[in-house]
Parts: sequence; structure tokens; C-alpha cells
Amino acid sequence: MQNQPVNTPSPAPTQRPVVIGISQGDINGIGLETIIKTFSDPAMLEVCTPVLFSSGKTVSYHRKALQAEHFNYNIISGLDNIPSRKFNLYNCYNEEVPVELGKETAQGGLYAVKSLQIACDALEKGKIDALVTAPINKHNTRTDAFPYSGHTSYLDERFGKGNSLMMLISGDLRVALLTEHIPVAEVAASISVEKILKKLSTLNKTLKEDFSIQKPRIAVLGLNPHAGDGGTLGKEEKEIIEPAIKKAFQDGLLVYGPYPADGFFGNMAFKKFDAVLAMYHDQGLIPFKYMAFETGVNFTAGISVIRTSPDHGTAYDIAGKNKASEASFRHAVYMAVDLVKTRKQYKKLTSNPLKVTAPSQHDSGE
Repeated sequence: MQNQPVNTPSPAPTQRPVVIGISQGDINGIGLETIIKTFSDPAMLEVCTPVLFSSGKTVSYHRKALQAEHFNYNIISGLDNIPSRKFNLYNCYNEEVPVELGKETAQGGLYAVKSLQIACDALEKGKIDALVTAPINKHNTRTDAFPYSGHTSYLDERFGKGNSLMMLISGDLRVALLTEHIPVAEVAASISVEKILKKLSTLNKTLKEDFSIQKPRIAVLGLNPHAGDGGTLGKEEKEIIEPAIKKAFQDGLLVYGPYPADGFFGNMAFKKFDAVLAMYHDQGLIPFKYMAFETGVNFTAGISVIRTSPDHGTAYDIAGKNKASEASFRHAVYMAVDLVKTRKQYKKLTSNPLKVTAPSQHDSGE
């Protein structure tokens, strides 16, 4: 009997590491410090392939200020075939830019925007898989050429077309904002049934697609003390928020509320839900940052690309003093990598209607 040919299976193709682009943020703040500290850990280079959009001169200044001579970076001239297991630096500019740690300067804003825009170009072209943004100062970045109140509004115009949603996330705690960076005096006038429905739709969609929650349960906070107390302390709950919740529920979303904001976090009611929609910035972010300041991540939902960031600002008061914690930035990198993988898996599953939907990681908030 002749020997039968043996069909040796081909080795599985090596999966390309997730490439994470990083915008440098304000060069006078703590952004570059947290980046250097995060990737000084060699294990992080196994998590992803990082690409920082900055300048060798700027990074060298910060490395010297931190006395982090052990931190090495690899300068790349292009964004094709980016080396893995290296911290890669893509030079956005070659000119000498003065670093004035702890100070708000016009140049700090100008080069934060330059880094962000070039990183977004790379994101748009598919050269990087996701973007992690270091903190900017909304005052020195806002100019006639960049008329945005922050990262989210810029990313929304470029990638979201009005559908973006700002979310703060730490583990199973997810807080989304109906209104973002606007004065408190303008909040009530900015709330409408249509806006609430739009944000709830985006939130429900991202919980399914990005967090593998099949039947998301969403809590909505009231605007006024005690959620208006039946109209005694404000009419927005009765006239706007409750009708929006009712309509969303009729449309098949598991949405509940409005809940008084003060007790909702204090009595841990948020643990019964997969996400919370707060009416304005501080209503959602004060309790969130109290509970998860060093682990919280800012995620921009509702846009076509993946962007995360740490949940803190430039922290000028400690810039250059080697006091900044990199924990939030590291978690932002972890989340960006997870989101890339989860979103790809979701698209793979939904592109084949014959496949059975994958089991939820966290169904119905239980």
C-alpha cells in the first residue's frame, strides 16, 4: 500500500497587533508624562503597537525632565509597516517648540491641535486602528482655525456628523452625557425630547456593538433636584424627560427614569443598569470621578472611529514634577485595544446572518 499524502495544515497567519495612535495633548501639561510612564513598562508593547504623534525634540525634553533615560522610542518616517514591540514616534513637526511646563501658552494649544489633526488623518486613512488622546486645554486650543470646545466636538464634526456621545467608563460603571461642554445656564434650554431620544439610541447601539451587551438597561437622570418633585421643583422632567423615556421604551429600548441624581449614585442604584444618561457635565462626572478618578476612561461613542482618553485634564499644577499618575491613560489604552477587537467581532458576526449571535458578556445589567 502506498503511503497516502499527509495534508499538513498551514500555520495560522500571525495577527497584526492593534496599532494605537496617540496625540500628545498640551506639551506643557502632564500628557507626555503619563504617556512616557505608561510605555516605560515593556509589557505594554505586548498589548499594542503605539504611535505617538509628536516631535523627538518635545519628547526628549519630557524624558529628561522625568529623568526617564530608560524610556526609548523609535522614530518612524511613515505609517506603513509600523514596527511592533517598539514605542514609535511619528514627527509631526521638526521646529523647536518651547516647553514651559505648568503654563498655558498659545504654542501649547497650537501644537496640541497639530498633533490631533495629523493623528486623525492617520485614523481616517486606516494607518492606525484607534486613537488615544492626551489632555488638551480647551482655552488655548480654541481659535478661528479650530473653533471647537474640545476633542469631542472636533471628532463629532469629522467622524460623527452630529451623532457623538461622550461617555465615562470604569468597569461596569458607564456614564453618558446629554449635554457636554456648555455653561450650566444653558443646560435646560438645550434639553429636548428629540435630543434625549437621539442620545439614547446612540448609547443603546454602542452598548451592543462595543460592549457586547445584548439587552442594555439604561437609567436616565432628572435635571432638577429630586427629579422635579412632581413639577414642584421644575417642569423639564414632566414635559421633556419623561415623554422621551416613554417613547424610547415604546421603541424597544430598556430605558428607565428619570431618577433623582443625588441619591442615584449614593445608594448604588447605578449597579442595576448598564449605563446612565446624565443631563449635564458635572451631574454625571462629579460622582464618576469620585468613584473612579484613576481608572476612568473617556470614550467617544457614536462616531465611525475609536477614540478614548484619560478622564483628567492637563493638570498644570503638577506638570513637570513627576507626580502624575498614568493609571487613567493606561486604562484608556487598554480600552481602545478592547474596543477595536470587540467592534471587529461584532461586524464579523452581523455580516453573516446565519451565524448565531455571540453570548453576551453582561446581559440586562445583571
